[in-house]
Amino acid sequence: MVNKVILVGNVGLDPEVRTTESGVKVARVRLATTERIYNRQTNETSDYTEWHTITLWRGLADVVDRYVRKGSQLYIEGRLRTREWTDKDNIKRYTTEIMADDMKLLGRRSDGQQGSQQGGGYTQPQQGGYSQPSGASYAQPAQPAPSSSIPAPQDDPDDLPF
Repeated sequence: MVNKVILVGNVGLDPEVRTTESGVKVARVRLATTERIYNRQTNETSDYTEWHTITLWRGLADVVDRYVRKGSQLYIEGRLRTREWTDKDNIKRYTTEIMADDMKLLGRRSDGQQGSQQGGGYTQPQQGGYSQPSGASYAQPAQPAPSSSIPAPQDDPDDLPF
């Protein structure tokens, strides 16, 4: 069985970061993904935005706490999880969220970073992003990737390379 989600989107609100009573850090991020749909009959495009709740634990939560802000662009790999609970009116409620296993910060380095962090802030690792292995350390590379290496978004789905 496979339960895998891959998302690239923009953070809609500053992340919620908490620490459990046992000292484990957890972060919750609201991520917006937008699908551009082109109608050939009317020659118009329309956007459809979907909002996702992403939950990140331990080291990933620490990276979110330090570097992710409203407007940051993220690449997320994870799994779907559905939780159920009973609200205060005794009504059974459900929510589906993504439990992140891997995260990469995308976009320009200045996205979500201000002031003194500009001189030595986060840059994306050469071998990929941050993942959720047990006991791994999360190091910061020294130099940012040039912004020209990020391809421009495609407006027409017929122009996509795949």
